[in-house]
Amino acid sequence: MACHGNFLFVLLSLHLILAPLARSSMHTVDLDSLMPADNTCSSPEDLKESGPDNLSLQLAHRHGPCSPLDQEEIPSHEQILSQDQSRVDSIHHHVATSRSSNRRKAYNPLNSLEIPARYGAPIGTGNYIVSVGLGTPAKYFSVVFDTGSDVTWIQCKPCVTACYSQQDPIFDPTQSSTYSNISCSSNYCAQLDAQGCSGNSCLYGVQYGDGSYTVGFYAQETLTLTSSDVIPNFRFGCGENNDGLFGKAAGLLGLGRDQTSLVSQTLGKYGGVFSYCLPATSTSTGYLNFGSSSLPTNVKYTPLLTNSDTPTFYYINLIGISVGGKQLPISPTVFTSSGTIIDSGTVITRLPPDAYSALRTAFRQAMTRYKTAPALSILDTCYDFTGQSSVSYPQISFIFPETTVTLDGAGVFYVNGMSQVCLAFAGNSDPSDMGIIGNVQQRKLNVVYDASRKVVGFGPGTC
Repeated sequence: MACHGNFLFVLLSLHLILAPLARSSMHTVDLDSLMPADNTCSSPEDLKESGPDNLSLQLAHRHGPCSPLDQEEIPSHEQILSQDQSRVDSIHHHVATSRSSNRRKAYNPLNSLEIPARYGAPIGTGNYIVSVGLGTPAKYFSVVFDTGSDVTWIQCKPCVTACYSQQDPIFDPTQSSTYSNISCSSNYCAQLDAQGCSGNSCLYGVQYGDGSYTVGFYAQETLTLTSSDVIPNFRFGCGENNDGLFGKAAGLLGLGRDQTSLVSQTLGKYGGVFSYCLPATSTSTGYLNFGSSSLPTNVKYTPLLTNSDTPTFYYINLIGISVGGKQLPISPTVFTSSGTIIDSGTVITRLPPDAYSALRTAFRQAMTRYKTAPALSILDTCYDFTGQSSVSYPQISFIFPETTVTLDGAGVFYVNGMSQVCLAFAGNSDPSDMGIIGNVQQRKLNVVYDASRKVVGFGPGTC
């Protein structure tokens, strides 16, 4: 009897010790913080104070009230996730084929019905908009920024074949004193993956994975980021034949790693450094910064890897995932055999099948107290939080060499109303398909890219 009593005492003691540990692995989030406000835009105070001399560009979700674009045709969540899958499929196809194929192809895209061969992920899921100036005097345009693309381009007059409908007036190069076409014989023209000639002028072409495309003259112009950040002779595509899922944006700001990107062109000015913070919801704004002068000291870095077959992408070495403070039993080779990139244009993080299965199982086990909800497109772990004001969930962390990144609640859930809140991860169909850290998981983080030091950093964001 004494032994039985001692046994009960031990069990009770273990319960008292372990219960706080179990509770500490859970994090409570106010559900209102995950939900967009009622069609009103709010900005952090430091972003409200951003004037023309501030090095920060304000960014906004293009389908929210902070966006400068008209919100007449907002896609449904199913459409957004479907477009996201198209982008991912396109990236996977590009990576699989680039190892053995030659992407360069000589042709005249303006005088041919052939669509250019240069790769680009579908722009339909490019969620975030910034405003930049082009020309002298500067005219300002709302463009999608994308770390998965290199060539910056905007629509230009005259539209030789077709221009899609955009909100800003179309750029007219004849009204700028600093515009010039790049020669076909220029080394800059040779840097393009798809180029042609019209007389002595270089032509560019980019076809995106969803069939969208842009074709036009490869040119030099003055790019204005802020009044103190003016970039002369910036090389960009002046698109005169453009069609596809570009929405009302005037074009794209390419922040990839290859030679034609803004990052590479401004290496001497900014040192290959840029950073951003993506807001928790579409009713808030974030920021895009260039250069290292304003970087906080609380950023933790992990090495940036390079793949010569796909030089555009930012590869990082994901080696593990923890859920609720416990690292999942996933072999590091599951991640290293497929590789992982971080991408601003992909919405939902994609993981190798075994990694996603382990994550989903651990997350579901920790969330059994909540009512489940039907799947939402590619998201198969959803909950009905109707009537709840807050939710406790197991924190999720990415484990990299030299640092561990814990996601904000806004980086764990994808919200389609209170009755359908889903785990914002999905599994790849093939173990060899590359993993992608999407923009939902990057929310409220200060994400720093340093191409010169070959590192990517993560810290608390201020958006």
